[in-house]
Amino acid sequence: MLAIVAPGQGSQVPGFLTPWLELPNFEDRMKWLGTVAGIDLVKHGTTSDEDTIRDTAVAQPLIVASGMVSLLSLFPHPGEAFAKVGVGAGHSVGEITAAAASHVISAEQAMVFVRERGNAMAQAAAVTATSMSAVLGGDRDEVIAKLAEHGLTAANENGAGQIVAAGTVEQLNALAEDPPAGARIRPLSVAGAFHTQHMAPAVSVLAQHAKAISTHDTRIQLLSNADGTVIHNGREVLKRLVTQVSNPVRWDLCMQTMLDLGVTGLIELPPAGTLVGLAKRAMPDVETLSLKTPDDIPAALDLIARHGSVTDHSESPTWRLVVAPFKGTIEFNVSEEPGTVLDNGAKVATIRTLRDEYPVLAPHGGTIVEWLVTDGDPVNPGQPLLRLHPQAGA
Repeated sequence: MLAIVAPGQGSQVPGFLTPWLELPNFEDRMKWLGTVAGIDLVKHGTTSDEDTIRDTAVAQPLIVASGMVSLLSLFPHPGEAFAKVGVGAGHSVGEITAAAASHVISAEQAMVFVRERGNAMAQAAAVTATSMSAVLGGDRDEVIAKLAEHGLTAANENGAGQIVAAGTVEQLNALAEDPPAGARIRPLSVAGAFHTQHMAPAVSVLAQHAKAISTHDTRIQLLSNADGTVIHNGREVLKRLVTQVSNPVRWDLCMQTMLDLGVTGLIELPPAGTLVGLAKRAMPDVETLSLKTPDDIPAALDLIARHGSVTDHSESPTWRLVVAPFKGTIEFNVSEEPGTVLDNGAKVATIRTLRDEYPVLAPHGGTIVEWLVTDGDPVNPGQPLLRLHPQAGA
């Protein structure tokens, strides 16, 4: 089974995008996504210095766009990816890359979301001088206790003996002077205490934006940073992307889930290297590859050919449409809230004309994913009205 993973902030290095611009259409696609994000991604990926790309508002869109566009070099057609990739996951902001790659959200939605995420997190980080440091080695329980002693949060539990501490600069300096037994401290190139309550203001901003984002359910097994579980429901994926900003990342649990699912091959998207390094220690029997430059594409395609396989999930329906049977004005008869469960044949709406009214029935039971129209809208015959996540066996 093949896993594709996307790295998070701190993985970027100056000029990492330069060799990728030699590929046909790569630069054009990056410019388009940069236009959506409102920043010059090509410049930042090629000539901007380390301090510039360390800025959260720059780093996050750059990382997400690079991952999405480079993935096209392996899978030009999404259908091919759905047939061969068994598991997808992203670390921190890389979860947005993974969500877009799984077609939960579009590339353009991903860029708007990550733009607002980066800006909101940068603003939150500006309130207090905060940062993050990797704690390498030591006993896990002793490390967690020492962080609590200094008022720090275990923002990332990355497995393989690595926990990332987050908090104020003063707290991190105190930790460096008083590290856990058997551990060493390495400051990270990030601009704030991500995945802690210091980022709480960003959560409310993203929650507001998420209300306007339409989603699709995943066609692969997408893992959540929160607890390593497989999430298929698109609205749930988006909800977790919002709350992830102020919650710890449990990459250790994501790697354990990959092992439990039977992953045998893993490819990390650009800017690659960090997650493969963790996987080599925590998943030693899994074949890994860092997609750092186009020179790595032939080896990646070979790994895909040997480990990629069709999964049961990719062949099963993840949602069904309810369409309008007549022309008229729609009036909802059930809750608009995603997650509402409907029985087979449930009356979901009424279409009214000047003379008559017609019921709209759900031919299959399921859970509301999203309404595609607004209560009171004019609709036409055959127009999609509602997406349902089908019940088991429906």
